[in-house]
Amino acid sequence: MKLKKICALICATLFINSTALSAENTENNSPSELKADEIDYDMDTEKVEASGNVSVRHAEESQNAESNVPSEVNADNVDYDMKSGVVTATGNVLLKHGADRATGERAMYNINTQESYLIGNVIVVRQDLRLTCNSLQNDGVGHMQADGNVYCTQTIAPNEKYPNGDTRTFMGEHVDYYPDEKNHFIIPTGGVLTSQSDGNFSANYIEGWIDDAYYFGTGNVHLVSPPKEIEAGGDRVDYYANENGKAILSGNAWAIQKNNTLRGKRLTVYLADEQKEVKLTKTNKTTLPHEDLANTPSKFN
Repeated sequence: MKLKKICALICATLFINSTALSAENTENNSPSELKADEIDYDMDTEKVEASGNVSVRHAEESQNAESNVPSEVNADNVDYDMKSGVVTATGNVLLKHGADRATGERAMYNINTQESYLIGNVIVVRQDLRLTCNSLQNDGVGHMQADGNVYCTQTIAPNEKYPNGDTRTFMGEHVDYYPDEKNHFIIPTGGVLTSQSDGNFSANYIEGWIDDAYYFGTGNVHLVSPPKEIEAGGDRVDYYANENGKAILSGNAWAIQKNNTLRGKRLTVYLADEQKEVKLTKTNKTTLPHEDLANTPSKFN
């Protein structure tokens, strides 16, 4: 959800005077409009208060046609302090940017730093992702932080590898999210990744790139696949959802399938392939995509 673009419209629309309820963005001459049951504007303090069915709409008109996406803020109340650049929306807050949607009880935005917050029963819908949490913070430079009961669902349409489609979930108390970096996410303090078709794994630390369908976890890794009747674990797991649900376990790796138990430095489990089950690899001669991350300290560790 591009909260920066959504909230940027507020600073344009609320630049009003005592006789006008709409204004033009002086940077790109894009039309903006503020509507509400009641609007108060204090010219001395440069503060605006709007209440009752507040709607703030901004229609992009830039040279890049792809960015001409309308944005809108709906709330029961909107306050804007022009001096500090702080905008606050409260009560049934709904933010829109194109097809993206975000709801919450309260939203705050600083037009100077482009930082934004969405607080209270937050729900974000973006493409095939749906995220719920207690609060969402955007630092204005492409990094979002979701906190409190974070639960993200991705719906995969039926395809060659998943004829019946798939539903994947990501859970944790805190998630760092980078939507412009292939939907990169980090769960730094323990989380769970679940695939309805393949099973699930938990770990102390989980990181992944949703667009690449690649995820890895480290520390107390535990994998369970009811369809394959497999339970496995190790120090690390690399999971490739689009490669037959391939999960590579390394470091004190073990796997149990039915009455068989395997242990080794590396175990490869194919969760979505009906022919392959468990492959034991004794050496680590093969270089895997993203494998260099295993020995690279993360800035979030």
